[in-house]
Amino acid sequence: MCDGASVVTAGWAQVVLSIPSPSTNIWHIGVFPLRAYALCIIAGIIVAMIIARRRWQARGGTADSMEMMVVVGVPFGIVGARLYHVITDYQLYFGPGRHPLNALKIWEGGLGVWGAIAFGVLGGYLVARRRRIAFPAVLDAIAPAILVAQAIGRLGNWFNQELFGRPTTLPWALEIAPQYRPPGYEQFATFHPTFLYEMLWNLAAAALLVWLDRRFRLGHGKVFALYVLLYTAGRFWIEALRIDTVNEIGGFRLNNYTSLIGFIVALVWLIWLVRNRPGREEVVEGIGLPAVESVAEQDISETASTDDAVATDNSSDSESAAETSTKDPTATT
Repeated sequence: MCDGASVVTAGWAQVVLSIPSPSTNIWHIGVFPLRAYALCIIAGIIVAMIIARRRWQARGGTADSMEMMVVVGVPFGIVGARLYHVITDYQLYFGPGRHPLNALKIWEGGLGVWGAIAFGVLGGYLVARRRRIAFPAVLDAIAPAILVAQAIGRLGNWFNQELFGRPTTLPWALEIAPQYRPPGYEQFATFHPTFLYEMLWNLAAAALLVWLDRRFRLGHGKVFALYVLLYTAGRFWIEALRIDTVNEIGGFRLNNYTSLIGFIVALVWLIWLVRNRPGREEVVEGIGLPAVESVAEQDISETASTDDAVATDNSSDSESAAETSTKDPTATT
């Protein structure tokens, strides 16, 4: 009896201390479905845009330029995120019994952060190039903002009860409803809340980037390189906890390889920047325009010099005429 009571008490304590999952991930306003996943993504984008705009203005840029890069970069990023997910998890959409059109249902979840970053950066670069903006400075400005957006977006996984980790009985374990438990794990009720791990990791990394940037006045892409370093380091160990079905190579999840490669590339890039690009950019917008302004200023200076010369000549002529008039005895007084 005592042992049975202990088991019941332990089980009750586990449930009380665990993190509950939301009972629903969609609400309806009339016939319009409001999905929690989409709301989290939108909220992350809005917050990131506010942070990025303020950081960009602090660097000497204009709000208009940052807003334009966001307007172009966000759609690019969403497309890239979905493409990466579909390509790396193609078995979910193509093959016997699958429906390829489901690949278009982005509201059901499935965005690859690597594709989002790559395509989002491409969209921002196109705007920056057209507007003569120092793009490495843009990357430094948006790096902490991206981490905050990723942190907020992870709440969507919580609402969808997806992408959680291995079973655990830790006090912060995440409760998962039976219908969302993967095959082979039906008997477990609580799992590692990997969404929470990544959320906290990203927020801490964002705060660290802001501090490092203020402390050392980083520039030329160093903040962004640090972002990639920190994010891939965290993603590597968090990815190792997850149990959702993904493609593996040699027993390791594909995203583990991506994280490792990204970490190495970012580390090499950061070392090169520290050695070859010290300090930060003094001018972040209108790259190439100062030369034009200098030419204009030179033309104005030359014009002013010419006017001065003409004025001097006229003055000399007047003085000569006055001297002549003084010497002429027939001059009228």
